[in-house]
Amino acid sequence: MLLRNRQVTFVDKCDAALKLKGNTIGIAPTGAGKTVMMSAIGLKNKPKDLPTVILQHRDELVTQNCNEFIEYAGIRNIRKPMKIDASSKAWDRAGGGWNFAMVQTLIKNLEAMPPVGLLMIDEAHHAAANSYLQIIAKAKELNPKLLIYGTTATPNRGDRKALRTVFDNCGDQIQIGATYLRFVPFC
Repeated sequence: MLLRNRQVTFVDKCDAALKLKGNTIGIAPTGAGKTVMMSAIGLKNKPKDLPTVILQHRDELVTQNCNEFIEYAGIRNIRKPMKIDASSKAWDRAGGGWNFAMVQTLIKNLEAMPPVGLLMIDEAHHAAANSYLQIIAKAKELNPKLLIYGTTATPNRGDRKALRTVFDNCGDQIQIGATYLRFVPFC
C-alpha cells in the first residue's frame, strides 16, 4: 500500500513535529486515510527497546486499525500485533512490539500495562476524557520520554475540554474547505 502525495506530506510534517515536541496531533477529514497515515507515523517512530500502543475507543476500531496496519506494514515486516480488548489482554512487551488497545479494557487493566515508547491515539478528540488522561498519565509515569501521537477529523469537543493538555501542537491539517479553519484551534 502506497501513500498518496498529500498523505506523504502529512506523515512527514507530523513525524517532524512528533520528534521535535514529543507529542503532536494530525487533523484530517474522513476518507483522507488517517489510519494508513497513523501506521506510517508509527513505523517511523517505532521504539527499538519498548512496545507501541495504539489506543481506540470502540471494539471495531481495534480490529479495523490492526488489520489496516498489518496491510500497510506487511505482516512479514512486523511481529503479529496483539489486542487488548474484551476477548484478549495479551501484551507484546518486547521492544518494537505492537499493541492495539481498547480504552475501556485498558483502563480496567492499567496495572498490567508495560512501559511503552509510543502511544498513538485514534479519534484523538477523546484524549481529554478522564479515562484517556489516566492511561496517558500511567504511560508517562512508566516512561517519561513517551511519544504521543493522535489523529482525528474532529478536534473540537462538544464539552469544550481542551486537547492542549495532551497535544501542544498540530503536526498538519488536511482541509476540505476554508470555513473548516474557523472551528480548529490548533492550526
